[in-house]
Amino acid sequence: MAPGEPSGAVSRSPVRIGRISGFHGVHGWVKVYSDTRPPENIFSYDPWLIDTGEGWRELKVAKHRRQGRLLLARFEGLEDRDAVTPLLNCEIAIDPAQLPPPGRDEYYWETLIGLEVVNRDGQSLGRVQGIIETGGHDVLVVAGEKERLIPFVGDVYIDAVEPEADRIRVDWDAERW
Repeated sequence: MAPGEPSGAVSRSPVRIGRISGFHGVHGWVKVYSDTRPPENIFSYDPWLIDTGEGWRELKVAKHRRQGRLLLARFEGLEDRDAVTPLLNCEIAIDPAQLPPPGRDEYYWETLIGLEVVNRDGQSLGRVQGIIETGGHDVLVVAGEKERLIPFVGDVYIDAVEPEADRIRVDWDAERW
């Protein structure tokens, strides 16, 4: 496959790991925003899948570096700014098969997005629409009749995560915030 051609070889839904946030110079370098921790881990995945809005483009990172606070990457076969212009603000993802299995009681955010959140009374509070990283604890953004922010703290608010049942069980009163 030629660099940047659409790829249909993804085994499951791609997992977002960052985005292309800007250009750096005129020789095809791009600025990368990373969702991985530490941020440099984004470069340990190969190839990247770029969501162009018209499908996934599989790209290999030819070179990468950190420059101050910036993460920079250059792709094989894309040697100038014109070649990378269509990639600006595109999401970076990978095939989930590249991810190591999570540890016990650990979950990838992608696993949690879309799960129904049910409290101890059996009431559906909505579905996980996003996750906020706060530094202390991640917070689930649950959209239902109203939006709720539920700290993702096991043994306090989270009773069980059951991806196979499409559900997260929580200790959360439906009338709370």
